[in-house]
Amino acid sequence: MGASHLSRPGVVGCHGGVIPTRGRFARNARRGVAPYGDVVRPTNRDLPPVALADLPRAMHYGEFYGLKPIPDEKALLVVHGNCQAESIRLLLQDADDAPCVSVRVPAVHELTPDEVPFLQRLLDRAAVVLTQPVTAGYHDLPLGASEVQEAAPGARVLRWPVVWYAGLLPWQVVFTHPDEGDPPVVPYHDVRTVMLALGEPLPTAGPEGFRAVARWSLAELRDREARAGAVPVSPFVVDSGARASNTVNHPGNPVLVSLARAIQQRLGWPMTATDPGYELLESVQTPCEGKVLEALGIELSDGRDASEESWVVGGREVPDAEVVDAQLGWYRQHPEVLAAVANRSAERWRLLETTAA
Repeated sequence: MGASHLSRPGVVGCHGGVIPTRGRFARNARRGVAPYGDVVRPTNRDLPPVALADLPRAMHYGEFYGLKPIPDEKALLVVHGNCQAESIRLLLQDADDAPCVSVRVPAVHELTPDEVPFLQRLLDRAAVVLTQPVTAGYHDLPLGASEVQEAAPGARVLRWPVVWYAGLLPWQVVFTHPDEGDPPVVPYHDVRTVMLALGEPLPTAGPEGFRAVARWSLAELRDREARAGAVPVSPFVVDSGARASNTVNHPGNPVLVSLARAIQQRLGWPMTATDPGYELLESVQTPCEGKVLEALGIELSDGRDASEESWVVGGREVPDAEVVDAQLGWYRQHPEVLAAVANRSAERWRLLETTAA
């Protein structure tokens, strides 16, 4: 170790390295993050293990963990829910004349017991809380919508729906096995692949079957909205045409932007949410089938690709045949998963085989 290194202002860290008292590393250290060689790791002992073990995650959620200051120039907004929550938060915070500030919060299904106090800290100072209708005691933690509302005594609480729509993607099923997790390549099952794995004939799906799935999916969404007393999103799903869904649980930008504006209206805020110019939930994009769109009376628009041959996963095109082959092999290795998915798919199968009266 050279003299020039030792002469830098700083103190000796617990591993013998110098922790600077000025500059970027010093600022990180004061926030509970210290340098280990060329790597910076969280060292605040109050942080949960998931943050201590994962620097990118810890810094991504820096305000949530207290590694970065929470903005205080405006009222604090907390958005609680699944992977759709971050998109809604960004649309509201980045809107012109937004009367709020907000911070990233881990999705509800990612939160661990050790992270609950960090969420409660935010809720205690929140002025507005937006929550999806999460079931009380979710994952045996106080993360339900009613529990979140109770933990935010000074906040206005508004419920917004889980956006799940299968009309454009009638074959797609979401199911995570408790032991084996999600299928390979993409975390979605396809009724046709499930039937191939079972050795069953494919459903004789036609236009009426596609319309039956769309009607059923919309009815389910409207029922969830009504039961939760949530801001309605179903009209926006219908109006968004071919861009309503990237996957059954990842709505397209037109739906998200319209929902954000509806939330603004309900809160009495300026309705200024706009499309950010990039797809918000773009991690997985399902092939769009022309015959389904035709059955629903939808025309392609706004650049939606009608290719039925490829997925887009993390920005990379993945042939549908590759997905099918990988998942067929996985089902052979995990017959218990196949049986569970087949059971979960039964109603969809029945709907797809609907024929005109």
